[in-house]
Amino acid sequence: MTSRNAAARGKALFKEAPAQARATKADKTTEAARAVAEAESRERTVKTAKLRALRLEKEAADAIAAAKAAAAKKKPAPKKKKAEETETA
Repeated sequence: MTSRNAAARGKALFKEAPAQARATKADKTTEAARAVAEAESRERTVKTAKLRALRLEKEAADAIAAAKAAAAKKKPAPKKKKAEETETA
């Protein structure tokens, strides 16, 4: 009978608590800090993707503008007149 009482006392002393009841103040603080860090990380990822898309769009527009400017600057060299060629010869 003694072993039966000891087993009953052991179960009463070391009762399993639900997961939420086991959370200490430190666990709650850690969970809150992780939630904040994860939210900031998601926001940073979204912002980075948005800025990258804008940068690539601007670089493409700049490349097109540079190509147009280069094409506008390239004028054909004036051709020499035949009269000038015979005089110099």
